[in-house]
Amino acid sequence: MRDLTALPKAHLHVHLESSIRPSTLAEFGFASHATEFDGFRSFADHNSLVRQCLTRPEHFTRIAAEFCEDQRAQGVHHGEVTFTAAAHGERLGDPEMPLAAVLDGLTPEFSVILDHSRRRGAERFAKTLDLARRHDRVVAVGMAGEERHSMAPFTELLDAARDSGIKLVHHAGEDAGPDSIREALELGHAARIGHGIRCLESPALVARLRDEQVPLEVCPSSNVGLGLVPSWPEHPLPRLVDAGLLVTVNTDVPASVGTDLVTEYARIREVFGYDDEALATLARAGVDASFASDASKAELRAAIAAWLTLDP
Repeated sequence: MRDLTALPKAHLHVHLESSIRPSTLAEFGFASHATEFDGFRSFADHNSLVRQCLTRPEHFTRIAAEFCEDQRAQGVHHGEVTFTAAAHGERLGDPEMPLAAVLDGLTPEFSVILDHSRRRGAERFAKTLDLARRHDRVVAVGMAGEERHSMAPFTELLDAARDSGIKLVHHAGEDAGPDSIREALELGHAARIGHGIRCLESPALVARLRDEQVPLEVCPSSNVGLGLVPSWPEHPLPRLVDAGLLVTVNTDVPASVGTDLVTEYARIREVFGYDDEALATLARAGVDASFASDASKAELRAAIAAWLTLDP
């Protein structure tokens, strides 16, 4: 078995505010980062407390810089980190500062996806889209939050985003069923689906995702940690792969559920018996699904192939 830290990876679904080092959060005045959750709502309430600790530009720059250090240590060569910039800007009375400070801390191999909670108004989403249009290192925008809230109030803005060339990536099919994925594809013009694990409840949707090769950003430890899947052995990742879907491996909220990307791959190896070729296939899927340049993708694919030639 080859060293999974050395496996070159793309990381596509990871929230910056849920990736902060516990020691850093403690310095910012937060007592404890990792905990147990009984569903999405309890996690969201916890995450809100974490965000309240971020008040100054140096906070945002520091967590971004430390995020990059931690990701590189996990063998991540390309990352797209999700950040709720408009919400922080609204909270702090400075719409530009949080994103600018985060971008100051990110190294070139990392870019940003801006997210927006479905529970919040269209005015804030419009501000998010405006930020995306003005910053080249923002590679996509997406809807997050409780999936039972429809995207319908944002239809016009989502159409405008698509028409202006903004890539869209939405959370769907995690705590809500297949209809939330269909909505993300149809109203949301999704290029990728964040999570998407409940697509298996609809064979027709599985066929559509397979035929259109819509990538799924699958986050097993997060799904288990938030109580959305009972246990690792019951996680549907192998069934998604066996269905021919484009499955990528991600952490979502690593500090909150006590994981990292190497640990995700290691658990997939241990729990599902995936060999190195199968793990490399998952890593290649992450590269293929990313918004990296064609040249960067080719370089990463070659590096993954080279990893398979290493002595176990």
